[in-house]
Amino acid sequence: MSSQDFANELLAKADIQINGSRPWDLQLHRNDVIPRALAHGNLGLGEAYMDGHWDCEHLDQFFSRLLQARIAEQVHPSRLVMHSLKNRLFNLQGKKRAWEVGQKHYDLGNDLYQTMLDKRMVYTCGFWTQAKDLDTAQEHKLELTCRKLKLKPGMRVLDVGCGWGSFMQYAAEHYGVECVGVTISKAQIELGKERCKGLPVEFLLNDYRDLPAIFADKPFDAVVSLGMFEHVGPKNHRTYMQVVNQVLKEHGLFLLHTIGRNAGGTPPDPWIDKYIFPNGELPAIRHVGEAAEKLFVVEDLHNFGASYDKTLMAWHDNFEQGWPELQKNAKYDTRFYRMWRYYLLSCAGAFRARNIQLWQWVLSKQGVEGHYERPAL
Repeated sequence: MSSQDFANELLAKADIQINGSRPWDLQLHRNDVIPRALAHGNLGLGEAYMDGHWDCEHLDQFFSRLLQARIAEQVHPSRLVMHSLKNRLFNLQGKKRAWEVGQKHYDLGNDLYQTMLDKRMVYTCGFWTQAKDLDTAQEHKLELTCRKLKLKPGMRVLDVGCGWGSFMQYAAEHYGVECVGVTISKAQIELGKERCKGLPVEFLLNDYRDLPAIFADKPFDAVVSLGMFEHVGPKNHRTYMQVVNQVLKEHGLFLLHTIGRNAGGTPPDPWIDKYIFPNGELPAIRHVGEAAEKLFVVEDLHNFGASYDKTLMAWHDNFEQGWPELQKNAKYDTRFYRMWRYYLLSCAGAFRARNIQLWQWVLSKQGVEGHYERPAL
């Protein structure tokens, strides 16, 4: 059987046709796309898309169908063995390598993120149950997060992986708390300080492992981490939990907001690792639970992964609308445009297929007296 026939057979299980007429069908411009994808998996497929060798009108639908039919499980790329071994044998998220994602992703350009994100610049999943637009969905997520942490005026809050300070700005303005945020992105700090000017908000350019030494005698009333745990890596999950335990007061709450996968034991996506989030790895539920053992009590676990589909589609819409202006900057060329489109829409398809999830964990050091009740929005 030829590679084209094999691909046709596989894609038919997802109701996808090669050179078909529907918006989720694959349009080939070169004959080597299929062999490239079979040999290299999503790395080959993604690079071929970046090179303009194939197209699809609605990539989100293409990936949603592909993942729902579990097509990837039926393909065993012959040239990704070393990628898998590398992730199992080495600590790719060690302190020296931890800064790479800041430089390659978060420092890409504040103009890109200002174009793509909501008005508060929240680069994590919105909460869409009562929202009809991105700004509202992100405000609802921030409000729900504050309520889950039971914030009160005068509290000191640590934000691990604070981005441009969106949570800290919201919490300081609406709950009267003082915030310290840590990030590994210089660009985020530069713009974040400007956006939070006049508020009791402080930014630190540090690795999370530096925090116990910095705050040895100044523990926080609450700790929040929105969309940073994905960069920690399984070999460091326990260290991360120990760090948070050390900087949190005995009766404080910790909210961990992270993307997660349904099962462990599989290596990170090689295309995402190479082009979007170097050295990242999504945890499974057991990874978080095992890392928290004897350090925290799990008070609440909330899955709203379906909201990430809507969030990513909204980001994509903003990116498309802003592209004419963005492309005036020479670093945002056609290959970047195709790469970023592939990133946003493939991830939207993955959340739509429920292939990956979004969890908010609320943890305490000793257990909340009586019981912890998840607040309503």
